[in-house]
Amino acid sequence: MTEREKQLAGELYCHQDEEIGAAFMRCSKLVHEFNSTAYDEEESRQRIIRELLHAKGTFHIEHGFLCVFGSNITIGNNFFANYNLVILDVGKVKIGNNVMLAPNVAIYTAGHPVHYIPRNTGYEYGIDITIGDNVWIGGNVVITPGVKVGNGVVIGAGSVVTKDIPDNCIAAGNPARVIREITDEDKHYYFKKRRFDVDDYLIPDTIDWSKI
Repeated sequence: MTEREKQLAGELYCHQDEEIGAAFMRCSKLVHEFNSTAYDEEESRQRIIRELLHAKGTFHIEHGFLCVFGSNITIGNNFFANYNLVILDVGKVKIGNNVMLAPNVAIYTAGHPVHYIPRNTGYEYGIDITIGDNVWIGGNVVITPGVKVGNGVVIGAGSVVTKDIPDNCIAAGNPARVIREITDEDKHYYFKKRRFDVDDYLIPDTIDWSKI
């Protein structure tokens, strides 16, 4: 296997490789191009992101976006990422539908040997990360290699997610742990004990997300 094939297979590989370097350079140029666009250059911004990664539907990504290869990232429909999203996609990163990322979220598939001798030789690895549907990840959250975030999850700001998070819960902390389950009762509140005045917001099928 080539070093690039090892990397894509989630095996230990050496990053000091010509093919890997070329893939990184391609990504770097596209990321720079994207972050250099103006807000009213939406057509160019969409084109660059679709060339950079796998987008299955509508999306909006703010400036400050950084990734390593791009080709290892898949995002679902109605994806939103606020400022300064960092994805180290040495391994694959699969993100579901209706996912919102607050500013400064960091998704790290990359890892290095603990002992300094093999680490100093340039060997590293990437372990896949999966984020389910209908997930909201708060600001300054770090997600570490191999983590699976379930459907309907909320991750509190500043959390470091080192283990899998089950469906339909709020998790927070360092390391992140489940705080509580999300229930139907939560539909009536938008912040703590502040209730919605009307239930008209509960009509997502009527929203044209491409115009938002």
